[in-house]
Amino acid sequence: MKLFVQIPCLDEEATLPAVLDSIPTRIDGIDEIRVVVIDDGSSDATGRIAREHGAQVIRHARTMGLAQSFRDGIDYALANGADIVVNTDGDNQYPQERIGDLVRPLVLGEADIAIGDRQTHTIAHFSPFKKSMQRFGSWVVSRASGTRLPDAASGFRAYSRHALYRLNLVTKFSYTMETIIQAGDKRLAIVSIPIHTNAKTRESRLFRNVFEHMLRSAQAIIRASIMYRPWGVFATLAVVFGLVGVAPFVRFGILRAVGNDGNHIQSLIFGTITLVGAGLALALGVLSDLMKTNRILTEQLLERVKEQQYGPALPAHERAPSGSAPSP
Repeated sequence: MKLFVQIPCLDEEATLPAVLDSIPTRIDGIDEIRVVVIDDGSSDATGRIAREHGAQVIRHARTMGLAQSFRDGIDYALANGADIVVNTDGDNQYPQERIGDLVRPLVLGEADIAIGDRQTHTIAHFSPFKKSMQRFGSWVVSRASGTRLPDAASGFRAYSRHALYRLNLVTKFSYTMETIIQAGDKRLAIVSIPIHTNAKTRESRLFRNVFEHMLRSAQAIIRASIMYRPWGVFATLAVVFGLVGVAPFVRFGILRAVGNDGNHIQSLIFGTITLVGAGLALALGVLSDLMKTNRILTEQLLERVKEQQYGPALPAHERAPSGSAPSP
């Protein structure tokens, strides 16, 4: 089995050496380990340091963002025969020495994706508000994806070749939420591996404050939910609008029955508008569900294209661990 460890970086010359030095050189079940640094338009010595440590470097002439860096690293890894791809960060947040534990479920064929659970409630520099928002965000993503994940925002992850063939990113912000919702929709096996993070080295460059992170994460979750679970989203909206719209008419009927013939035109207009909204939500749900069918067919075609371009990939339950005999 061939493992690629990819590290998206933007001006990480201070911490990258520690990250590269802590990546294990031998892992049970893995025959080859290669390291790829995606230099996202750094203005410091990030690329030079990566090369000095023996890593392959993919450089962007200008900053393209985390999602594009992730995509470029995946494309390179698959083109070079990767069976498993691990993503970690260049700020030394994650414990690279745990990569062996992270990939073990994939090597054994027990999972398609493994996510490092940072156990955010134990992180000292997280405020109580941020800890609660992390828990709430993970709950929302778990509900949207039909999974149970304690740390949906963690970027310390391992993906099998089969999973990467089936996942297709369209977001420009961060891949973490979208890939989980896609994986849940496509019934990929996901496991969480408890880890402890290293000491904080810098502030996040993805967002200026926690509120911007919440807003952009919410946008990513809503967009992915509409793409992959449209009927559930629009049916819920239709039910809510429908109940709100029916209430004024029920109230009007009760008042008429007891002899109150006052002017209720405003509430009836409001009820009519909300019932129209319920009908529009149903229509959008039908249209989105039809579009989902087309998207599924397109993704199946893309999966076949990837197999032709990069070679076949077997699901986790059909992969034999390195060195084991194939099933008769």
